[in-house]
Amino acid sequence: QVQLVESGGGLVQPGGSLRLSCAASGFIFSDYVMSWYRQAPGKERELVARIPSTGSTTSYADSVKGRFTISRDNAKFTVYLRMNSLKPEDTARYYCNARRTYYSSSFAWGQGTQVTVSS
Repeated sequence: QVQLVESGGGLVQPGGSLRLSCAASGFIFSDYVMSWYRQAPGKERELVARIPSTGSTTSYADSVKGRFTISRDNAKFTVYLRMNSLKPEDTARYYCNARRTYYSSSFAWGQGTQVTVSS
């Protein structure tokens, strides 16, 4: 059974940090591109960060460059998103995604974890 389970969300003050985790099971994790997306109320889901199967080259949305870092541990079947200098506009539900290549359709989605940035 294919599963992606996110964790690590919560309420944080502006300027704070969080680390999200996404635990994968039921497929060969090391063969897949992993991504983090987010969706705020009333907005479309947007790509936040992406990491290839080897973890060699990462990419980020302009809005999070320099603040967020995506990483993966293929031995632990887990992808992470370290979020620093959080802003209220980062408030959203964050979703983990797996796809076979950058150009493939999505293979799996997690249920998401809520991140709220507020004082």
